[in-house]
Amino acid sequence: MKGHMKQRSKGSWTIWVDVGRDPETGKRKQQTLTVRGTKRDAERELRELLHSLEAGSYIKPSRITLGQWLEQWCQSYVAIHCSARTAESYQSEVRRHLTPILGRILLPQLQPQHLENYYSQALIKGRVDGKGGLSARTVQYHHRILSEALSHAVKMGFLARNVAEAVAPPRAERKNLANLAPENVPNFLEAAREAPYYELFYTALWTGMRLGELLGLRWCDVDLDMASISVVQALYKRCGVCKMIEPKSSRSRRRIALSPSLALLLRQYKADQQAQRILLGEPLADSGLVFSHIDGKPLDPGVVSHTFAKVLRKAGLPHIRFHDLRHSHATLLLKAGIHPKIVSERLGHANIGITLDTYSHVLPGLQERAAERFDEMLEPGVIAEDVSKMLAKGPSLDSVGR
Repeated sequence: MKGHMKQRSKGSWTIWVDVGRDPETGKRKQQTLTVRGTKRDAERELRELLHSLEAGSYIKPSRITLGQWLEQWCQSYVAIHCSARTAESYQSEVRRHLTPILGRILLPQLQPQHLENYYSQALIKGRVDGKGGLSARTVQYHHRILSEALSHAVKMGFLARNVAEAVAPPRAERKNLANLAPENVPNFLEAAREAPYYELFYTALWTGMRLGELLGLRWCDVDLDMASISVVQALYKRCGVCKMIEPKSSRSRRRIALSPSLALLLRQYKADQQAQRILLGEPLADSGLVFSHIDGKPLDPGVVSHTFAKVLRKAGLPHIRFHDLRHSHATLLLKAGIHPKIVSERLGHANIGITLDTYSHVLPGLQERAAERFDEMLEPGVIAEDVSKMLAKGPSLDSVGR
């Protein structure tokens, strides 16, 4: 297989490669490609094309741009295989950030340098409002979106390789998770008693459930006799419309054991709710939402979060997000010595590694306690005997000389 190139203008080269014969006509076929850059860039592209032809991995260049592919990928793949929230997030980042900067590049001509340039510029001036750069964590998220989209393009035959795999995204600094300190819990609950959604806030702190999971919880999912909750759906609000969706992942479908205090609280809450519904002439159904308006309609997640912030201010506590009640639940359990596997199951994490990576830094002294426990597990007599022998032996001449 042969190929050659020719300079068309300054910084522009055309490459011709022989791609074999047409099976119908028997005529030889050539593929042309325009390369922008130096002669060395054109030579490198020619070598790569010839190598891919010899290896049988050559893919005919397409005129589709990266922006067109990202939009097609979001509509045809992401919308089907990802949750509604993830799909909406991907589409938002693609349309707000990726397409305006990278969208015009032809998909086969996308190079690692394009992505590196985008990441560096995004950190400096990537915000849509023009007021500075994006966080390293956000740029990491963009890298993940691009990598997944390009990986799918490889599977579909549009690309021979995923150029995102050759690029390292910026490293994000680990931030300390905000949480409700144990000593502040009584003040928080006292302030919450006089505000709406007290039972909701209590359940969030005592179970670590996500807000959407709490707002999608039905009475048929709560077993007060066995003191447990089954998480099988979540409420999601989009464009002002609330709907029930599948949990975030397969592990998010889980059973959570209730503490005695929470079981008693929910039992009394259900009795009060039944009394209210009887007055309205609509008895409470098993399919009814646990946390809802008095008429059974779902609560607005934004209103719940706003009320939560007001309760914190009233209690004189530092501001945290509603989601940080989930972090508080996990942190308290881990500090109490509960096995991370149990904590992971209660939170619905995909695997225990996520739990350990997220919360290990809030457990100072774990290494020290592990070393102490190792001694405790062995027979005290054996350890004492070994220590006595070492002391009796005394320092060696070598160690004294040092």
